[in-house]
Amino acid sequence: MLAASPIALPFPSTGGELRLPSLRVPEGAARVEGEERHGKARLRWERKLIRRTLQGDERAFGELYRAYAPGIFARVLMPRLGNRQAAEDALAETFRTAFERLHTFEQRELSISSWLGRIAANKATDMHRVKQRTARALTSFEQMLDPLRPAGEGPADALEAADELQALRAAIAEVMERLNPRYRQAIELRFMEEKSREACAEELAVKVGTFDVVILRALRAFRREWDKVRESA
Repeated sequence: MLAASPIALPFPSTGGELRLPSLRVPEGAARVEGEERHGKARLRWERKLIRRTLQGDERAFGELYRAYAPGIFARVLMPRLGNRQAAEDALAETFRTAFERLHTFEQRELSISSWLGRIAANKATDMHRVKQRTARALTSFEQMLDPLRPAGEGPADALEAADELQALRAAIAEVMERLNPRYRQAIELRFMEEKSREACAEELAVKVGTFDVVILRALRAFRREWDKVRESA
């Protein structure tokens, strides 16, 4: 059994947060409570919960979450992501997006489960794209830092190398100062302190998937500022 983390969502009617409960999600789950309802009866049940949610009843959205989250986790997210932590992150983002966009859902004769499934599939695709882009950004960043690594120059080259190294360190320090504090902290944690993604996420009080997005944006911001500094040198 997998315990999916609670999800906190801003709830306009109270000015506070809607905290959806933790789920006990059985591995390989094939059915969910809501999908055992059939035809028009199920659609009426969903329509009622959607209407109540839009009117400010936070418990109604919790019912939708409990009904459909286990199936989305097991059948949409885990097969695409293959990692429980990533699937949990995507599940949280799926229902956060669904909550924010619920007013746009047009039910007609379609179950909300299909709509939620499409959102979840898009979240999984987004996570794959972020992972690929982050890998490319990391490669670029590491190439910039290559000169900082010890090299095997002979004594004749040592003085010139030391001067270049000092200039490079000064440029990196200047770029880091230009970044917003959150991006700077993300880079420092991941590269200067060499902490794991999980440890970095904990330090920033975010989920691992969110940290991946933060570090990607931080590296892109670093690259932009780096180019400016090098051009002005």
